[in-house]
Amino acid sequence: MASPATRKARKGEPFSVRFTLPTDHAVQEEANRTHRSKSAVVETLTEEAIRVRRFAGIGFRGDDHAREPWVIGSNLDVWEIVQMLEDFGSVERLVEDTQLSERHVRLALAYRDAYPDEIAQKVAQNRLTSEEWHELYPFVEFFPAT
Repeated sequence: MASPATRKARKGEPFSVRFTLPTDHAVQEEANRTHRSKSAVVETLTEEAIRVRRFAGIGFRGDDHAREPWVIGSNLDVWEIVQMLEDFGSVERLVEDTQLSERHVRLALAYRDAYPDEIAQKVAQNRLTSEEWHELYPFVEFFPAT
């Protein structure tokens, strides 16, 4: 079976769809607002809707170019809960020492298992050292934590 990244890169067969006028106008307005094609808008909305239906309790938030899955009721993105679990070492300890419920953690893990590359990339990016950030962005100055 192809990975999510491979599936996303390949395009399926074209097909025609007709929306009601209000839906068509809403899609066109979103395309105009985000400077994307109607097709790109419909694809993004469809992918999010599928994930939300598949993982009840997951929502998406953020800017159009960087929408993140988050666990509703926790105020944390999925990758943040996954990273916290890595740091805490067990679901039990994470639940005991935070305000997360076991359901929040299990939902984040189920999502991570379905989209491992997406979540691993976010965790890895957050774990970059200041030296690694400086290598990527040499013009950025880092100030010591106070």
